[in-house]
Amino acid sequence: MNYRLSGIFIYPFKSMGGISVKSAEVTDRGLKYDRRFMLVDGKGNFLTQRKLPTMALIKPEIIESGFRLRYMKDNRTLEIQFSPETHERLKVKIWDDEVEAVLVSKEADKWFGKILNVECRLVFMNDSVKRYVDKKYAAKNEIVSFADGFPFLILGEESLKDLNSRLKVKIPMNRFRPNLVFKGGTPFDEDKWESFLLNGIEFCEVKPCSRCVITTVDQTNALKSEEPLRTLSLYRKEGNKIFFGQNLLHKGTGIIETGSLVTITKWRQVL
Repeated sequence: MNYRLSGIFIYPFKSMGGISVKSAEVTDRGLKYDRRFMLVDGKGNFLTQRKLPTMALIKPEIIESGFRLRYMKDNRTLEIQFSPETHERLKVKIWDDEVEAVLVSKEADKWFGKILNVECRLVFMNDSVKRYVDKKYAAKNEIVSFADGFPFLILGEESLKDLNSRLKVKIPMNRFRPNLVFKGGTPFDEDKWESFLLNGIEFCEVKPCSRCVITTVDQTNALKSEEPLRTLSLYRKEGNKIFFGQNLLHKGTGIIETGSLVTITKWRQVL
């Protein structure tokens, strides 16, 4: 079976728009720049599209000095450096993890607060911060950014085609916010893999990705609907969770590029 990497996506600001890239650097905690920034509320708890779907309309782009964020409704912009270093620190909570983060700026807090109509602060995870993957799934104390739980999420184009064949209105890949997308094979081949290589870097599948209400938010207008969770629940539900895509850990660092061969090194044993 021939599989090729067809898409690479980074999400520098957690739960905001993604950036499609042709190549990316794999670092110790995932793709370079991926989910290193995050919005938190007044108590330091992380904020996402789950409660604030308008976050979908904030789109970043890479510029020379860092990122330019654009609010798509009125085109207002904000520029943020790649690695802001201030003297202010804040304990922030993401799921069950609490880590120390860098407060970016009052200007950023005000910009996001006006758009989202909530009290919020923008924080950054610098390289000194170590947030560890859940010990139940970690192999060697791997670390992760502000991603929900793992450094990577992969999804096959054929899996999305299968879903779209069941939907009245087709949806794009961005509903599922993967880091890696591949083409080739048959629907849900990613569920059959245990490990694979990309440019000499080994990726190991550790856990199917359970999907939440963010998948029901249209990333172009921030409107919610029942789909795709309603349809996925008919054939991708186990217990009370709906699975679509696979979470990954990795061994090694380097550069990956779209068009690269995805070499399966171990298949799952089917009982």
